[in-house]
Amino acid sequence: MLLIKTRRDVLLAPLQAVSGIVERRHTLPILSNVLLEKRGEVLTLLATDIEIQITTSTADVGGEGEGAVTVAARKLQEILRSLPETAEVSLLLEDRRLQVRAGRSRFNLQTLPPEDFPSMTLSQQEEARSLRLTQKQFRQLLAQTHYSMATQDVRYYLNGLLLLLAEGELRAVATDGHRLAYASMPLAAGAAGSGEHADVRQELILPRKTVVELNRLLADTDEPLAIDILPNQIRFQFGQISLVSKLIDGRFPDYQRVIPLTLKDVIRVQRSVLLQSMVRAAILTNEKFRGVRLVLAEGSLKIIAANAEQEEAQEEIEVEYGGEPLDVGFNVSYLLDVLNNSSGETIDWGFNDASSSALLTIPGNDRFKYVVMPMRI
Repeated sequence: MLLIKTRRDVLLAPLQAVSGIVERRHTLPILSNVLLEKRGEVLTLLATDIEIQITTSTADVGGEGEGAVTVAARKLQEILRSLPETAEVSLLLEDRRLQVRAGRSRFNLQTLPPEDFPSMTLSQQEEARSLRLTQKQFRQLLAQTHYSMATQDVRYYLNGLLLLLAEGELRAVATDGHRLAYASMPLAAGAAGSGEHADVRQELILPRKTVVELNRLLADTDEPLAIDILPNQIRFQFGQISLVSKLIDGRFPDYQRVIPLTLKDVIRVQRSVLLQSMVRAAILTNEKFRGVRLVLAEGSLKIIAANAEQEEAQEEIEVEYGGEPLDVGFNVSYLLDVLNNSSGETIDWGFNDASSSALLTIPGNDRFKYVVMPMRI
């Protein structure tokens, strides 16, 4: 017999940490489960989808016996969420059924054998290259770039995020072929480890799902984050969580060729003003194409949107501009993404002509660049 006794929140927090990668329906039913393993007063939880594996643990768990069980992750999570925050919860395993008890509530869940639960095997540790930084640093790097990843592109390497170690810094790049986000951060001395790997240029592509999970799990704090780069795998360790992911095997496009080296004109705009104007104009865009026209004239930037019902929105912002008039179209969703995920008070928008990519940057920050292709409207 296996009995686990603890408070609802002690069990729910680690369960939520691992269950984000669990698919509701899977060709292998056991992959919809979470593995619970009790050793002494420590409960370890593990979830995997074969590509990613997340492990975490919680201490001070009471109850009798030791052992392991796999149970439907989403169902257990929804049961715990529905219980009062202060509820005392018991999990009792008997005859291949897991009974969840809280007060007068009883839930009987099916289980599958823990020995059938797949576990990812780590690559050779001696070949690992290690990075040490804070959760906040890496989370900001992801936040500045993740929204530009492709979703279901046949060019599978675009459905992920490029991490590049070079010249004492860590760079992140994401592109879907229509826009590109680039961000970098310096690595402190010793952050990239020592020895033969320390100064070696290295490129790797994180899968989209891994990036989404890291964005969800990392805290905006100075707590440490350890990254171990293994052959074909990467491991992130922070707090009580260990996330192991396969890497995408592919060649990421040369992002430097996409970033404009020269710009004909640059205007500076208040980010919040531009964002609010874009949000309002987007209401009347064509739902399929989401296009807006940006019309630049002396001292003025107009944002114009129209749809198939012949409705139109127009916003006007004062800007310092004395160049030639320019009328260029963009997908408003691409502009909203960068404005929502940037932290600067102002944005510099650089351009050459109506058929060339625009470059959005943050004044005084050469570590962030966003390139967006124009569209015909």
